[in-house]
Amino acid sequence: MIRAVLDTNIIIASLFSLSPYHRILSDLFLNKYIIIVTNDILLEYEEKIAEKFGKEAANATLEALLQSNSVIKTEVFFTLFLVKADPDDNKFSDAAFSSNADLLVTNDRHFNILKQISFPVIKTIDIDGFLKMLTNL
Repeated sequence: MIRAVLDTNIIIASLFSLSPYHRILSDLFLNKYIIIVTNDILLEYEEKIAEKFGKEAANATLEALLQSNSVIKTEVFFTLFLVKADPDDNKFSDAAFSSNADLLVTNDRHFNILKQISFPVIKTIDIDGFLKMLTNL
């Protein structure tokens, strides 16, 4: 089963049923893949969802994620500082590395640096590529 770290922009793009990316969250809740989260990632999800859609939507989303069998909460005990252009993004690459995730799903160009680093290998994919991958499962 695929183990992925989803950047906040992926969660936001897939929240509502009318979104062409809603399948990403639907498939998660159908246990078709696993996501890895940390406290820092969950806090960012909550903050950004609340900014865009309100506190109730943020609370409902976090509650659903935390109750899902497809969400694994982990702790990161060290930081690699791989994403220098936006240090706040390191929470996602660190979670991907420490949990041995298969993919980091993001549309954020700051993560392009990971394609140039030979170690550690953290494979990134954009939202369209991930959606296509889910379609082929």
